[in-house]
Amino acid sequence: MSRNYLLVLGDREGIAWVLYEQRMAFPSPSTQIARLAVGDALFLYATRGAWHNTRRDRGRIFGTATVTSPVDRLAEPVEVRGTRLLSGCNLQIDGIVPYPGGMELKPLVHRLALFRKPDGWGAYLHRTLVPLSDDDAATLHRTIAPMLKMRDETLSTYPCIVDVTADKPPISEVS
Repeated sequence: MSRNYLLVLGDREGIAWVLYEQRMAFPSPSTQIARLAVGDALFLYATRGAWHNTRRDRGRIFGTATVTSPVDRLAEPVEVRGTRLLSGCNLQIDGIVPYPGGMELKPLVHRLALFRKPDGWGAYLHRTLVPLSDDDAATLHRTIAPMLKMRDETLSTYPCIVDVTADKPPISEVS
């Protein structure tokens, strides 16, 4: 049985890598990450600070993806802003909202069971994978589905992708 998660991404370089490579990487194994399985659904969430402009940006769900491989140790670790990522999995990006759009999460927190204390909703997002109930996932899906476009149509709208397409990957492979 597949599960649903918010995949919390806190930096534009990591977002670029996830969207371009259709992969996700993690710093170290954890129980939650180990449970991630083929077929699990991910709602891609960019934190308020991910685009480095907290005055303009809000935390938004900007896409959806499906896990297409088990989480496994990477043959070559990758590094994002000084963090060494040792395990990962493949993804199918199902759809993304053209930049800078997306579904702001804050207005929805009172409708989602995940946020038992809605006034402190940000505290629930201090980890990479946040489990969602089926009802919460259905609510998010109904809200974001009309905004989603095909990955190939919208990838170039993300300014962080420019470095990747210029053969300057934002994430370095570590040996």
